[in-house]
Amino acid sequence: MSRILFFGILILLIFSCNNQPKNNFSSIKSYQLESAVLTSGKLIRIDSFPSQNITPRPVDIWLPETYSEEKKYAVLYMHDGQMLFDSTTTWNKQEWRIDEAATELMEQKITKHFIVVGVHNISSIRWNDLFPEKAMDFMDADSKNEVIKKAQENNISTDFKGDEYLKFIVSELKPYIDATFSVYTNKENTFVAGSSMGGLMSMYAISEYPNIFEGSACISTHWVGAMAEENNPFPSAIFRYVAANVPDAKSHKLYFDYGDQTLDRHYPKYASTVDSVYTNRGYSVANFRNLFFPGTDHSEKSWQKRIHIPLNFLLKK
Repeated sequence: MSRILFFGILILLIFSCNNQPKNNFSSIKSYQLESAVLTSGKLIRIDSFPSQNITPRPVDIWLPETYSEEKKYAVLYMHDGQMLFDSTTTWNKQEWRIDEAATELMEQKITKHFIVVGVHNISSIRWNDLFPEKAMDFMDADSKNEVIKKAQENNISTDFKGDEYLKFIVSELKPYIDATFSVYTNKENTFVAGSSMGGLMSMYAISEYPNIFEGSACISTHWVGAMAEENNPFPSAIFRYVAANVPDAKSHKLYFDYGDQTLDRHYPKYASTVDSVYTNRGYSVANFRNLFFPGTDHSEKSWQKRIHIPLNFLLKK
């Protein structure tokens, strides 16, 4: 092969590689969900978002009524996406009413403009997907063996996928959102929120990816980790993980809350631990909240009444 031909092929290869798209989203099909019962805005659905990390599942993208390609929007990623917008399609006929809360806050110019990306759960593997996987590294061997033994006896899988779930959001879903919608892509405009196990996962997300998420809202956080029982080894392991992975207080915001009814009745005893872990690492009222809502239970009806508080806290102009 002549040197001229060799260098010609080399240049062609370099040029071709440089012009290849970094991500191929052509297989991802989305559509406006016309049947969605919304107060404001529109809902874009992807029926089965492809993933090499977790089981594919639906993803919903809520765009405010005033959404325009001429503006840039912050992004709020949320778990349990099927529970956020439309109570007519949920298992318990409840919803977060995110579209109502977000619209009101933006119209009143309280928060920056933002869109919401809701990742649906798959009920049979929700616990595995949303458990903070690395917390198991902070559990002693005897406790871990006992957990696995009990799970096997009850035909429950301990094949945790929390790390893979976050890889899905950060390396598969976020690049698609960034490329498809008119959004800011930086940390300062990227947030994550959820309740119960989704609260744990929101804490885990900002702990594992502090360079991706500036703020996290952890609502009715399920510090219990699994079923509430005596000598439960999960909370201490989770808090050891939390203490070892606190995001820099200079550049992050964390919101926690809890009630005291139904499943939330197990959470008040952990409040002082949550407070101490973060305040000991430099967090203050300016960037940390852990609020108690007495008389409230573990349900979307309770969360919808206070969702404006974490939205205001995280996304305030």
